[in-house]
Amino acid sequence: MAQAEISNHLVTEVRESFGKGAARKIRAVGKIPAVIYGHGTEPQHVTLPGHEISLILRKSNQILELDIQGKVQLALVKDVQKDPVRQIIEHIDLIVVRKGEKVTIDVPVHLEGEAAPGMSVNQDANTISLEAEATNIPESIVVSIEGAEDGTQIFARDLTLPAGSSLITDEDTLIVAVSNAAEQDLGEEGESSTGEEPASDSE
Repeated sequence: MAQAEISNHLVTEVRESFGKGAARKIRAVGKIPAVIYGHGTEPQHVTLPGHEISLILRKSNQILELDIQGKVQLALVKDVQKDPVRQIIEHIDLIVVRKGEKVTIDVPVHLEGEAAPGMSVNQDANTISLEAEATNIPESIVVSIEGAEDGTQIFARDLTLPAGSSLITDEDTLIVAVSNAAEQDLGEEGESSTGEEPASDSE
């Protein structure tokens, strides 16, 4: 299973100017304003190289290795604020992390394989919450549904987690359910056919 590794080394610049006008100027030169906080430290305002951080953020739960005036600091991407129309990154919130420390994160669940012929697959949960080592965060949890038959149910407790991770999501949370597609269609048709007759225009 692929893990998020500390390979996201970025040289940052300390930011001295604040406000919307300053942020626009930063973005105009291809950089992104960000703030780093956590572990009782004073918030640090920095700028990140825009192109590099955009590539990194294609994957979730990324750990950054930040070079801040020659000092290396690990940080977890906590929140990315984007322009709702243009989808341009406007600001990033980062949390200070340390090697060996555990963090709580939401990890996407990806289905792998094909269910048995004629089966309908319903994924109830697209993400689960885990506590994982900050430097060993899984990019996703893979669930195999290869050959799954009618009635198959996979719960959070059934997932295979990477070493060093523990489940935060309720273990009884349904992740995916497999049912007979034909029976499902019949059920939906049956429900519609038992509805009330439309009222007549004439009394």
